[in-house]
Amino acid sequence: MLEISGLSKIYGTRRVVDSVDLTIQRGEFIGVIGRSGAGKSTLLRMLNRLTEPSEGKILWQGQAVSELDGYELRLWRRRCAMIFQQFNLVGRLDVLTNVLMGRLAMTSSWRSMLRLWGENDRAIALAALDQFDMATLAAQRADQLSGGQQQRVAICRALVQEPDLILADEPIASLDPRNTKIVMDSLLRINRHFGITVICNLHSLDLARTYCDRLVGMANGQIVFNDVPSALTSEIAQALYDIEAGDVMDASSTMPIKAASSLA
Repeated sequence: MLEISGLSKIYGTRRVVDSVDLTIQRGEFIGVIGRSGAGKSTLLRMLNRLTEPSEGKILWQGQAVSELDGYELRLWRRRCAMIFQQFNLVGRLDVLTNVLMGRLAMTSSWRSMLRLWGENDRAIALAALDQFDMATLAAQRADQLSGGQQQRVAICRALVQEPDLILADEPIASLDPRNTKIVMDSLLRINRHFGITVICNLHSLDLARTYCDRLVGMANGQIVFNDVPSALTSEIAQALYDIEAGDVMDASSTMPIKAASSLA
């Protein structure tokens, strides 16, 4: 279980994230929704400690994540994998090597610098690529892939970390509708098949309602909505997004069928 208590990030006089309290059960698929600048990305980066909290506590299974440093922090970042909007792959390296970067925490520094990956690491990386129909591209340079393919490689890199938690920061923001579905289905499959907790920042409320168990709405750095997708009304969406509501949610749409049904 992930417990967040009084978590804030302050830049000067501005509270980008303001006293957030949130509990997430193991195995949940959480969608974090809200306008740009609401604090969604900062919240996820604090959970991974890529951004240091100004105030508050983060606990995972009772362990004080917000107090870790050194080797313990490195282990936490292995258990709490990040997937970024811009993929964060090394374009000049092949797909397999990019995925193997997810094994860095399990490999000595000198071996990883020389790319002396063990056979077990290679087997795990190839198995992850195979699960997402990417194994045939293992030797191809990452910068030669489409956006959707690159994001699937990034998901594989996160998966081989053997994480307890995956944080996905706008993972489909730059993708077309077909690749958006492929990537969201991939995240859902990881959540359902492996029981890995997923926290995903999303702009599209239709996607959030389709894929997520629970939605957390943020505005001005604070949580203003925390409930199941069916509780998200057009009025709440309007309050979250103001004039943007019509761009992210069709008020006349009905609740979509849970995408997980096709993956069971």
